[in-house]
Amino acid sequence: MADKALYVVGQKRFVATMRKAGADMKELKQVNSQAAELAAPAARSRAPHGKSGRLAGSIRAGATQKAGVVRAGRKSVPYAGVINYGWPKRHIKPRSFVNDAVAATEPQWTKLYEQFIKKTLNQVQGA
Repeated sequence: MADKALYVVGQKRFVATMRKAGADMKELKQVNSQAAELAAPAARSRAPHGKSGRLAGSIRAGATQKAGVVRAGRKSVPYAGVINYGWPKRHIKPRSFVNDAVAATEPQWTKLYEQFIKKTLNQVQGA
């Protein structure tokens, strides 16, 4: 898993279909946020903890209507991407702690999406 990122296949089509079905896209943003909130603590625990612990402390969850996002780093922690993805030219190997955390928590956050889809389909069938 260290060299892979996770993507939802057909995500654009899914969003378009849910929108046509009358899904509340604000509710989808909330589901995306909940999914990211499930993965963020796992990423914090997997992050390398140096002397300061600033990298682990910079990990946070975010969401849009299209995706849930686990972010690491900020202006004071600009090295987060290099630590996670590596830098071959500088012989820095990827640690993939964020990617691994998202993969490890997949069973929990996929349930959130399943519930959202079922709820939306029930609303469409009941209309």
